[in-house]
Amino acid sequence: MSPACFAPAALTLCALAARILHWRPHEFWAATPAELAAALGLLAPGTARSGLDRETLQRLMEHDHDR
Repeated sequence: MSPACFAPAALTLCALAARILHWRPHEFWAATPAELAAALGLLAPGTARSGLDRETLQRLMEHDHDR
């Protein structure tokens, strides 16, 4: 994204986050683009990955001695 496009886009997204999420500017600037997209519900269904599948979770639970 060119610098000329960044400022208007950032201002628009900041305003959107303020209105919909009630975020203050510092909360907007502290968020990653992925966090903002998730908070606004912009991620397409099925695109968010947990990073931990059921099989891996089961294996970790089996090795956990503090159950």
